[in-house]
This record gives sequence, C-alpha cells and structure tokens, in this order.
Amino acid sequence: MSEVVENVEKPEKPEKPGRAEKAEKKRILLMTGKRKTAIARALVRAGRGNVIVNGIPLPTFTPEIARIKISEPLLLAGERGKALDFNVKVKGGGFMGQAEAARMAIAKSLIQWTRSSELRKTMISYDRTMLAGDPRQKEPKKFGGPGARRREQKSYR
Repeated sequence: MSEVVENVEKPEKPEKPGRAEKAEKKRILLMTGKRKTAIARALVRAGRGNVIVNGIPLPTFTPEIARIKISEPLLLAGERGKALDFNVKVKGGGFMGQAEAARMAIAKSLIQWTRSSELRKTMISYDRTMLAGDPRQKEPKKFGGPGARRREQKSYR
C-alpha cells in the first residue's frame, strides 16, 4: 500500500498590525489635577466628546455651577475637545474643589493630547489656574479659639 501525499499549503495568517498602528488605535492618556484636597484623574481616549465625572455624564452633573466650571476647557478647545472621550474620577474635598480639580485634569490632558501652543496660550489668558494650579490650602486651627485666627473673648476689662 502506497499513500500519495499531496503538498498542502497552510493558509497564510493575516498580518498583525505593527506597534505604531496599535499605539495609534489605543492611544490613552492619564492626567491628574489637584485643588485643595480634591484630586482628579482624567482618562482620555479618542472618541465622540463624551465627558463622564464619577460615573455621571456631564450634561446631567449637578450642581450647575460645577458643571459650567468643568466644561470651560472643552468650550475653549472647540472642535478639538469633541474628538475625545473623558472619564474623570475625583476624590476628596468639596463639590467646588472637585469641579476645579476635574477642570484642571481635562485642560492639561487637552494640551497634552493636541500638543497645541495656541490652545495653551488661550487657556492661560482665560484663567491661569486651569493649567498652573492654585497652591492655597486651608489654614490649620490653633489653640485658644474655635478656628485658625479667632480667639476666645476676654470680659474682665
């Protein structure tokens, strides 16, 4: 018994995309912003302009003043901001400190993603704390009174 063996070629595998193509598809940027005791982390991807803050979409985020504060860098960026998705997680502080920390994280990530000096100048001329930050902190309480500066009254005079 003799067997006839045909030379069967294996089907070729499709080529895998190179590292540069993968990196361009899956480009992700992580940026942080701080204000007082609030710390925000913004995860940025190419997308359709969705902004999510602590699991809540920006159009339904309350209070309204915080929503306006967070959306300022997106309004300044214009069309460049509509091509990106932002997922922001904020911890610590009050609602306004959190809003300003999220605003800073979004602004810094827009500058980093677009690498635009024109956008950077626009943001700095609008409000420098969007990129540079504000180092002020609450003054610690001291002895002799209920707060940092206030003292107990004397009534013996």
